[in-house]
Amino acid sequence: MADERRLTQQRADGATLVIFYVLALLVVPARFTIAFVPITLPPALFVALCLAVLWFAAHLVDHLGLAKGRNTVRTLLGVYVMLHLATYAIATRRYLPPDELSVSDSALIRIVAMSALAVFVIDAIRSGERLSRMLKVMVGCLTFGAFIGLIQFGLGLDLASYVTLPGLRVQDNGYSALESRSIFFRPAGTVNHPIEFGLVCVLGVPFAAHFVFQAKDRGEPVGRWWTALSLLSLMAILSLSRTAIIGLVVTGVVLGVLLPRHRGLPLLGVGAVFLGGASAVVPGLFGTVTSMFSNIEDDPSFQGRTKDYDGAWLEIAKHPWLGRGFGTFLPSKYTILDNQYLLTMIENGYLGLLAYALLFLGGIFAALRARSLSKDENVRGLAVCLVGAMLTSALGAATFDSLSFSVATGMTFLLIGTSGALLRIARQEARQLVSSAR
Repeated sequence: MADERRLTQQRADGATLVIFYVLALLVVPARFTIAFVPITLPPALFVALCLAVLWFAAHLVDHLGLAKGRNTVRTLLGVYVMLHLATYAIATRRYLPPDELSVSDSALIRIVAMSALAVFVIDAIRSGERLSRMLKVMVGCLTFGAFIGLIQFGLGLDLASYVTLPGLRVQDNGYSALESRSIFFRPAGTVNHPIEFGLVCVLGVPFAAHFVFQAKDRGEPVGRWWTALSLLSLMAILSLSRTAIIGLVVTGVVLGVLLPRHRGLPLLGVGAVFLGGASAVVPGLFGTVTSMFSNIEDDPSFQGRTKDYDGAWLEIAKHPWLGRGFGTFLPSKYTILDNQYLLTMIENGYLGLLAYALLFLGGIFAALRARSLSKDENVRGLAVCLVGAMLTSALGAATFDSLSFSVATGMTFLLIGTSGALLRIARQEARQLVSSAR
């Protein structure tokens, strides 16, 4: 009996290791860093570096189950890292002030670790069920963060500030956990900023909707997934962020267009009813949200985002192709640029911008290709979710400097890797179907 139980239990695999990363990224408050190292090293980044070492070691042998062979997304990640290394080499050949050099060193480590995480996801998660398991944990962790944000919004109480963890210290990032807009508190959950919080909540919405449909099809309880979908959607709105609102609209359009009609249309209807209910329960919410867009030209926040664009183009002209160095355009020293594409052109040049944009395009292509190859409804549904998430993340990068925020960056590269893994799974399934037919 014991032997039979061992055979039926799921062994730890690549998905299990990625789940550790998800927990470190989304449950541990983003202000925490590891105390006993001389650089700013969040726990999630440390886990990503460990996964990078494991990926390299596992590819030296053939019996650990890592996928071999080419993958479109993995190739684009390799190009992205090589361009970052070229930028770093050119930037450090000339004189860099000590503060810029220090940030450039840590920023390069972060990008390499995030790219390695995405590659690990691509090669280590080999089945649709294990990919779904990882994404279910991700949705659960995002829902936990959304609950923390709900307490912040409703009570003005930041539960994350009461957390202490051994071996970790709080890093002052210059952001307040409880900002305000109009008459409302703007929650940040377990992340650094309300804009980042709104974005990561939106990224979880399509997957929560997918698991509602999946549980319904399998005759499983759907209550927890409806709760996750409702809470993530609500907190995306209550973050009072234009990024989140635009992301919700984009997600709704993608799901409505790409999902089967019997799923997409009801989901849009539920979303409209939910928005009306949220406006009724929270007086003044609808007016605050609409004013963020109706008076956008007179909004000091919007004016502050765009006033520095002329100066940014002057910086781009100094180093047009590979930039001045990733992480060297310090907001405390120069200015804050709430546009990651513009900041990428300054720090990584036009070639770096092309590589960055290709990551999103490659993720979307991989998801759509997986959807066309697969007959499995779970794989096809996840592909649609990834298209919505990639578009949301790509548009979000135009509204704030997303690579400067650890959780937004971690989620983006996690989902890029998930797109590559899904494409590999769909191709393997297609090959098996061809072999069976023969």
